[in-house]
Amino acid sequence: MVFDGERSTMSSAPLPDQVLDNVLETVLHFITSRHDRNAASLVCKSWFRAEAQTRSKVYIGNCYAVSPNRTVQRFRRVRTVFLKGRPRFADFGLVPVGWGGNLSPWIAVMSPAYPWLEKLCLKRMTVTNENLYTIATSFAHFKELLLNCCDGFGTAGIAAIAEKCRHLRVLDLVENTLEVEDDDDVVDWVSFFPLENTFLESLVFDCLEFEVSFASLLALVTRSPELKRLKVNHHVSIIQLRQLMLSAPQLTHLGTGSFGEGWDQEHLGDLTSAFASSSKTLVHLSGFRCIIPEYLPAIYPACANLTCLNFSFADITADQLKPIIRHCDNLQSFWVLDSICDEGLIAVAATCKDLRELRVFPIEPSEDTESPVTDMGLVAISEGCRKLHSILYFCQSMTNAAVVTMSQNCPDLVVFRLCIMGRHRPDHITGEAMDEGFGAIVSNCKKLTRLAVSGLLTDKAFAYIGEFGKSVRTLSVAFAGNSDLGLRYVLEGCPKLQKLEIRDSPFGNSGLLSGIHHYYNMRFLWMSSCNLSINGCRDVAGKLPHLVVEVISDSGTMQQHHDDDDGEEEEEDSNGNNETVGKLYLYRSLDGSRPDAPPFVLIL
Repeated sequence: MVFDGERSTMSSAPLPDQVLDNVLETVLHFITSRHDRNAASLVCKSWFRAEAQTRSKVYIGNCYAVSPNRTVQRFRRVRTVFLKGRPRFADFGLVPVGWGGNLSPWIAVMSPAYPWLEKLCLKRMTVTNENLYTIATSFAHFKELLLNCCDGFGTAGIAAIAEKCRHLRVLDLVENTLEVEDDDDVVDWVSFFPLENTFLESLVFDCLEFEVSFASLLALVTRSPELKRLKVNHHVSIIQLRQLMLSAPQLTHLGTGSFGEGWDQEHLGDLTSAFASSSKTLVHLSGFRCIIPEYLPAIYPACANLTCLNFSFADITADQLKPIIRHCDNLQSFWVLDSICDEGLIAVAATCKDLRELRVFPIEPSEDTESPVTDMGLVAISEGCRKLHSILYFCQSMTNAAVVTMSQNCPDLVVFRLCIMGRHRPDHITGEAMDEGFGAIVSNCKKLTRLAVSGLLTDKAFAYIGEFGKSVRTLSVAFAGNSDLGLRYVLEGCPKLQKLEIRDSPFGNSGLLSGIHHYYNMRFLWMSSCNLSINGCRDVAGKLPHLVVEVISDSGTMQQHHDDDDGEEEEEDSNGNNETVGKLYLYRSLDGSRPDAPPFVLIL
């Protein structure tokens, strides 16, 4: 029974839709996965609005996929921004300098819109000192800055972050190129941190090529009781490293720097004691630039607790690795150069039974120099490390049998990147194409999301990928394939494909056009040194008007095509042949073509 008084009270209660919106926003606060949030935003308009109002983290995999204005208009309560600029092939020098990826437009919009921003992660972006100063002065509660493969800034910008961001917890500089012309331009940025105790939890600067003041660094580490991650550059000597470790016994991640400069046999015992003192907390060890092997025994006491060991800058042999690796029973991630040979990988397989990630890099990335790791090392790893989830393996000789064995022994692989250096290298025992090996990987490893293929491959390998690679999201192809049919198999058969990278392969216009139905669902397509023409690229651009199709030239300017007097577009070069395209970068964008394309980029 409802009385009149109660009825009047209920009439002023929130409308059902408003109640549902409040409940929905409360629920959405507990959803942290960006993929789940993206899916939730597509349910209906009310979910779209609620998801935008509750999102605190924004991930933008391509800074040209959406404009800064559109981003801040939709997401108004953001505290964390992940932003990527140049394509991944910029790491290999395939994207000309000056292509784009400038942070300035984003900072100009975000600084007034997000005064509560706490975290900014940038990758392959051009960042100026002015940008860093704006960050330091615009966000009162700024806590974390991560710059990965960025350029354009110098020590003055880093100093501004250190001085102005009083709540800074993370300053990570990874593989960046700093704009420093000479020693007079170098600012002692470490001394700009607060003189009182800091909130610093992570400090990474192993990519810096110039020396930092060790006195300032030691003082900073000493007054940073929360510091857990410290990665120094090669100018920090082995003796200085020991002082830093003693001042920060709480470190969990350590980048050693040179691990050789200032070497003195009498200090070996002191360094060993420092690693022994850190053994209970230290789980991640990297660095080892300019290494002196005689000092390696110093890390033995810390090895038992390590879950990650990175020797990707250390030119060590199998004999030097063996006494280290036999102490690493708990290792889950291992990065190393191929100087350890198959013998070293066999030692890893014998000890590291819990290994989840392995990366083997070439000490000399050349097809003319014989690689010291082969199919034998790959087989050993597959037999000894059955929990492996991710592998990157550079070599020059491989067999189908070895790759098949890997697929059978490690069915939980999520990432498989086999880089056979050299063009069109077959199975080095049978001389056959590597089709069956990669076919086994995609058919036996049902969780596979990232795949890199190389070596002699025919269209049959791509048929396997299209048939079985239903979970593949990223595919990288180099020097492989017979015809456009191979590309068609992939584009028609891999429904979850997001990123497709192709270089030096025979795919042309027909293969490109076969993906028309799928490109709107992908993040990007990169093709370089293939058989594409301007005509083929224009066809795609014409049929998909909301897709950005960039043609990139290495010559400095891009030839523009104009209509002739008869109204027909002139598409042929002086030889009467359709002009070929060196590099194609195709990506989806909500805001159309970008306004800052340089002269060597033609947007169709």
